[in-house]
Amino acid sequence: MWPSLIRKSKEGGLNAIETYVFWNAHEPHRRQYDFSGNLDFVRFLKTVQDEGLYAVLRIGPYVCAEWNYGGFPMWLHNMPNIKLRTNNPVYMNEMQNFTTLIVDMARRANLFASQGGPIIIAQIENEYGNVMSSYGESGKEYIKWCANMAESQKISEPWIMCQQDDAPQPMINTCNGWYCDQFQPNNPNSPKMWTENWTGWYKNWGMKDPHRTAEDVAFSVALFFQNGGTFHNYYMYHGGTNFGRTSGGPYITTSYDYDAPLDEYGNLNQPKWGHLKQLHLILRSLEKVLTSGEVKNIDYGNMTSVTIYTLDGKSSCFFGNANESNDSTITFQGNNYTIPAWSVSILPECRTEVYNTAKVNTQHSLMVKREDEAEDEPDNLKWSWKPEPFERISRKNLKGAMIASQLLDQKVAANDASDYLWYMTSVKIDKNNPDWGNEITLRVNTSGHVLHAFVNGKHIGSQWSKNGTYKFVFEKQVQMRHGSNQISLLSVTVGFAHYGANFDLEEAGIHGPVELIAAGNVTKDLSSYKWVYKVGLLGEHQGLYKAEAGRLQKWHTDDLLVNKMFVWYKTTFKAPLGDDPVVVDLLGLGKGHAWVNGHSIGRYWPSFLADEDGCTSTCDYRGAYSDNKCLTNCGKPSQRWYHVPRSFLQDDENTLVLFEEFGGNPSSVNFRTVTVGTACANAYEGNTVELSCQGGKTISEIKFASFGDPQGACGSFKKGSCEAANATAIIQEACIGQKSCSVYVSEATFGSTGCNVPAKSLAVEALC
Repeated sequence: MWPSLIRKSKEGGLNAIETYVFWNAHEPHRRQYDFSGNLDFVRFLKTVQDEGLYAVLRIGPYVCAEWNYGGFPMWLHNMPNIKLRTNNPVYMNEMQNFTTLIVDMARRANLFASQGGPIIIAQIENEYGNVMSSYGESGKEYIKWCANMAESQKISEPWIMCQQDDAPQPMINTCNGWYCDQFQPNNPNSPKMWTENWTGWYKNWGMKDPHRTAEDVAFSVALFFQNGGTFHNYYMYHGGTNFGRTSGGPYITTSYDYDAPLDEYGNLNQPKWGHLKQLHLILRSLEKVLTSGEVKNIDYGNMTSVTIYTLDGKSSCFFGNANESNDSTITFQGNNYTIPAWSVSILPECRTEVYNTAKVNTQHSLMVKREDEAEDEPDNLKWSWKPEPFERISRKNLKGAMIASQLLDQKVAANDASDYLWYMTSVKIDKNNPDWGNEITLRVNTSGHVLHAFVNGKHIGSQWSKNGTYKFVFEKQVQMRHGSNQISLLSVTVGFAHYGANFDLEEAGIHGPVELIAAGNVTKDLSSYKWVYKVGLLGEHQGLYKAEAGRLQKWHTDDLLVNKMFVWYKTTFKAPLGDDPVVVDLLGLGKGHAWVNGHSIGRYWPSFLADEDGCTSTCDYRGAYSDNKCLTNCGKPSQRWYHVPRSFLQDDENTLVLFEEFGGNPSSVNFRTVTVGTACANAYEGNTVELSCQGGKTISEIKFASFGDPQGACGSFKKGSCEAANATAIIQEACIGQKSCSVYVSEATFGSTGCNVPAKSLAVEALC
């Protein structure tokens, strides 16, 4: 997907691509490196260069990114005498080793701009200034060391530090956030740089879908450049998918769509992509005057201002109105201008407005998930299944197990080799002790995030953390026998913490106490008992998710087992026709993990529903954005659809394997393609409307067309008080049967409207 995504970014008006370098992906085991396949960052940067774009290499190597453990490899956590992200020699030695490795690889491949390559900027550390105070003087010493270490790499390109107000020279401190127009670097000679403009927000399991409007993103960008900005980057421009176990958290979803201009599947997220494209092209046309021109500001009051950039006798203007509710009318150089609330107008020659952030003239796309009607595929997939056994202590499963007379953190005991870790111990109940009758309670204090409890091979209950609290107490009355009893506790993590001061020290797994409580509140603390630790599931060790290894195992084909925990499911399917992105619908399942042809498509949890309240059908772009402002998907699964990249698929038969942890029914699982279903536009006079379908599809119907003062939004357009008579026929003639079409919006195109309105517009709704 790299070339396609990079090409769409370039077509969207970008001229540089930023990328992190994920330490835990490239060095999964100490001094054992992996730069193959999707981890070939050299190839990625060369692909960027092939499209004629620059690159920004954000080495970190701490990256945050809602990525598992912030990008740190777990072996780092488990090194003796280590303290992460502070003035600690053990950590700094490892960090320098990895940073030097990446710089040397880039240098050998001639990737730095000074070598003719695409890399114009490199980054060391990430957002440390947000947490530095928690590390005291050691934190200050550490950030100085980071700067010196970066400089010791002897590259010619500048180094940046995000969110580091005291960045040592020559490091350039930069801004991250939804708005950075008021940011100023700590050195007056440093450029004003915005490394992360958050185009939306990420999503946790149990969360609603957050959205940020195209108008507000464009406003933030234009306001930044009005106020002296020179470098701007989106986080994210393409959000993508957290395949495998890469999502951090805890509880961050597999989807990382981020409401980005390119959606999770690589489709154009319209109108955001198109509206920003127009802005990018205008800003790039003003590059010389914005970076070299003299600047003059005029304050009109009521949060309205004009900024004039002048170079070689020519001027360009920004008219900004940061008022959240009131439009502003000003007189500038003898002409009157109206600037909508919460918007910026750009006038390249300080006379005519060519762009306003609040006026969206580009296509709105309503995406649909379509069945593959042309493929001879049965309505229901044929499933086979295999149970995952509940672990018990035995000589057989002691092989390779860890034994300790204490409760260990899951990061230590499992080393992040799996989400699943068994804690197992034996307890003797003395039949002659009258306190220990039948009424016994098992109490487990855990930082799980999920716990499944078994006594003598019988499942007694499960529990998972909710409401953002990842510590809970599991308590259940159990039947225990006289003599030896086996207690098996399966602790499950859903992504490790990735952000915050000392996030690496957050507990995960069962820290206890683990107690048995008899009648009369007589307590037996098991925390210091001998515990056997077993990492992962049997099916993981057997490789059931791999197509080849899975064939060697015996699978049941009759009487599909449903709504039972700990079941592996397998089916085969044909890839949907065409080249539209493919998704699989996992509604009906509980929680687990999915693989296609051995490739992990991530964790799934469609049984985790978002809250019922807080959603809105419309979103006012005006006013400061937050991740709670514009929400949808209330009361529905946080994630139902899971991306299956075409590169994971084969032309003939494909295998889907699921591990179902909670219990569900795979009978409704099906594959779809994601494409444009409805293409809309609502463009002002003087602009060109462009409508396009996707995947080779053509425009089949014009459901609505009106030129005048149409009302409403895509999917609910209505005629206004006036309109041109032949708008529908003209649009039909231009667009029906076409993959794309364009029409200039004017009375010359559509005829007289009889409208006496400030700005006439064209509204169109077309079906693909």
